Amino acid sequence: MLIGFVRHGQTDWNALGRIQGQTDIPLNENGIRQAGALAERLLSEPKKWDMVVSSDLQRAYITADIIANRLEIPLITGDSRLRERSFGEAEGLTKEERINRWGDEWDRVASGIETDGQMLERGLSALKELSLLYNERNVLIVSHGSFLAMLLHKLCEGLSDERLNNLSYSILEFKDGLWSPLLHNCTRHLEPSLK
Repeated sequence: MLIGFVRHGQTDWNALGRIQGQTDIPLNENGIRQAGALAERLLSEPKKWDMVVSSDLQRAYITADIIANRLEIPLITGDSRLRERSFGEAEGLTKEERINRWGDEWDRVASGIETDGQMLERGLSALKELSLLYNERNVLIVSHGSFLAMLLHKLCEGLSDERLNNLSYSILEFKDGLWSPLLHNCTRHLEPSLK
């Protein structure tokens, strides 16, 4: 089984450096173009996806819808377990605003921030269900940066936990009970010569 992981396209809050968390921010025009660029890349590659599963937040779901429509594959109803980490009262603030308000340890001080354990629990639950339901299929998951970085790092020890860019594309293969990375944080489809 192959699982592809895609971070949603850009939003205005991404462009402004505002942390989104579970605030439901739409894609901006650039984010819509980015989703189209990945869809075109996937259409031209031999590796074919059987379906797309997405977070239920609109920036991920619309990204997934653009891809699913272009590839002519089913888009499964949005799954709240694939949402971004809740950043509580820090949502909507820039890094500078967060540090000014709570200091460098803002992510430990601001209230309402979902823990790594909570986020991993729901993410691994969704992944286990997908691997049981669709173990003979290749599934593309569209989700969020912090969520995907933590999930990928958990599944593949030693995999870089670098920041995932908007519309980054990663692929893991599940074989003999283990996940192994085939591609990680690739944004080749966003290069100007490929648009």
